[in-house]
Amino acid sequence: MEITAGGLLEVRITPADVGKRVSVRRVEAVVSGSPEFTDTVGVLTSWDQGVLLITKKDGQSVRISESSLVAGKIVPPAPARRRGPAASFEELSRVAARAWQPLESERLGDWTLRAAAGFTRRANSVLPLGDPGIPLDDALARVTSWYARRSLPAYVQVATGAAGTQEMLGAELERRGWVNEVSAEVRIGALAPVGDVDAPAAEAVRLTRVPDEEWLGRYGKVSDPDLARRMLVEGPSVWFAALPGGRAIGRCVVDGRWAGFAAVTVDPAHRREGLATAVMAALARRALEEGASAAWLQVETDNPGALALYDGLGFARHHTYHHYRAAS
Repeated sequence: MEITAGGLLEVRITPADVGKRVSVRRVEAVVSGSPEFTDTVGVLTSWDQGVLLITKKDGQSVRISESSLVAGKIVPPAPARRRGPAASFEELSRVAARAWQPLESERLGDWTLRAAAGFTRRANSVLPLGDPGIPLDDALARVTSWYARRSLPAYVQVATGAAGTQEMLGAELERRGWVNEVSAEVRIGALAPVGDVDAPAAEAVRLTRVPDEEWLGRYGKVSDPDLARRMLVEGPSVWFAALPGGRAIGRCVVDGRWAGFAAVTVDPAHRREGLATAVMAALARRALEEGASAAWLQVETDNPGALALYDGLGFARHHTYHHYRAAS
C-alpha cells in the first residue's frame, strides 16, 4: 500500500513497481535528535519481507528497510545520452558484439551463448538481449552445461544504467549465487574530436589489417597467438595501430556510423607521453575516412588512467556491464 510520511514527503511506490526506475529517500541515522537522509536512484529489483533492493546505474545493489523510507517515487528511464551521438542500449550491444566475435555461438531464445577457448570474458559469455524462451532456471542450467562441455566457466554479461538494461536479470543471478566478477563502462562520444586532437606522434602510427608479433606482444594477454589473431581480425572493418618498437598499440572496428576502440595499450616505460592519444587519433582518422561519425569503447571501472584519458577525449558513460560467473 502507499505510505504517507507526512508533509510533502510521500512514499509513492509499492511492491507492484518492481522492475521500474525509482528514487527513494531514507533515514540513514539520527544524530543529536535530527535525522540524516540518503537518496538512492536505480531500478527496484525486489521488495520482499520489508526490504527493498535497488540496483544503481553502476550495478551496485542497495538494500533498504521499508521502515526507513520517508519518500519514494517512480522516475523516467535514464536517457541514452544527453549530448553527443544518440544510441540505444541494444544498438550498442550488437555493435560491440560484432566487434569482438567468438569462435562459436549458439542461440537460446534471444540469448546468445558465445565461446572462444577462454580468450577474454567478452567472447566467452552469454549476451542476453531479451528472453531465453524458457524459465530462467532452465536457461541457466542450459548455459552452465554448454560451457562445461567446453571446459569453460559460465558467464552472463549483464548491463545496468540505461533504458532497456538488465538490472532485473542481475538481481536474479545474485539471488542464485552468481558472482559479479568484473565491471566495465561502455562509453560513447563524437569521433571527429578524437581525430582532430593535437597528437604529433600520430604521424608515426602504422596501421595494418592484421596484428603482428610485436602488436600481440604489447597486448600481453595472449597465450595462443594463432587463436588471438584469428579472433582479433574478425569484424566489419578492423584496423590495428602500432607505434615503432611496440611503444603503444590499439585496435579499431568500423561498423557503419560507429568506430569501436579496444586494446589501447602503452609500454609502461613510455606512459604519460601522449602515445595512447596518438594511437586513437590515427585510428579515428582512418575511421572518419570510412564514413564513421560516432565512437564507442569499453573500459574497466578500476582503471583510473584510462578513464581519465577517455574523459579528456570527450567520451561519456552510456551504461555499465558486468560479467556474472556461475557459483562453483
